[in-house]
Amino acid sequence: MKTRTVLPAAVMTAVSMVLTLAVVVMWLGGAVPWPVALVVGLGIDGGWLATLAYERRLAAQGDHSAPVTAVGWSFGLLATGVLVAHAVTADDARGAWLAVAWLPLAAKALWLVHGLWERTALTAAALDAIAGIQQEARDEAAVARARLRAEAATEETRLTAVTQAGARVARVQARTAETLAGAWSTLEAARRGEGTGRALTSVTTPVTPSVTARWELPVWGPSEPVAALESAPALTDEALDALVHEIRHSETPALSYREMATRFRAAGHSASEVRLRAAWKRGVA
Repeated sequence: MKTRTVLPAAVMTAVSMVLTLAVVVMWLGGAVPWPVALVVGLGIDGGWLATLAYERRLAAQGDHSAPVTAVGWSFGLLATGVLVAHAVTADDARGAWLAVAWLPLAAKALWLVHGLWERTALTAAALDAIAGIQQEARDEAAVARARLRAEAATEETRLTAVTQAGARVARVQARTAETLAGAWSTLEAARRGEGTGRALTSVTTPVTPSVTARWELPVWGPSEPVAALESAPALTDEALDALVHEIRHSETPALSYREMATRFRAAGHSASEVRLRAAWKRGVA
């Protein structure tokens, strides 16, 4: 992994140094003796190489020096300036020389990238640990998404079932209410009819003279068996009223009609339901 960044930087540095040395010798060789030009070129390359080596030493120790970095970039700019000046003063191939004038700065930039890579590089164990943590997080996220989707589907199914069941119950209740309403309407119409009153009067008049029956709507609730009528003589209205009043007010608060009728028959008295209810109504009134 290290060679991916250090190899391009080293190659670019070598090419740049050779090019700088060749340009200096070619450019200054005509004005000064070639050994002097060679010394100048080696001085530029040597200064650049020395600062680069010192920067690499500091980087290996985890340190950094701004002055050394500034000197290194100064040598890079000097080499680039020499290449640009030679390209400008060259009689032929000026464009080619300008095209390679950026090589010293490019080499410095590649070493900068390599230094950044070194400061952020991790060991194989650390990379494996990071990969494991990322994979674990992805697994947990996938499991959480699957759990949420399953819970959402289950909740949707449950709501659908509850809604359908509630709709069925509502339809049954509506039909039952409609049937009960029709039955009660029929009973109410029968109770209010003139023929019903005459029929009940013709039935109850032989039993209880001077009493006109009134048909009340039935009360929904538990019913109690009525004891069989005994052969004892029927009570008069006054005696029946007195018994009903006595039983009704035997406790405080007064008993209801159903409780009074139960105690009335439990005491051995006998009277028809119509007479007993009529006596109750007279006492309440």
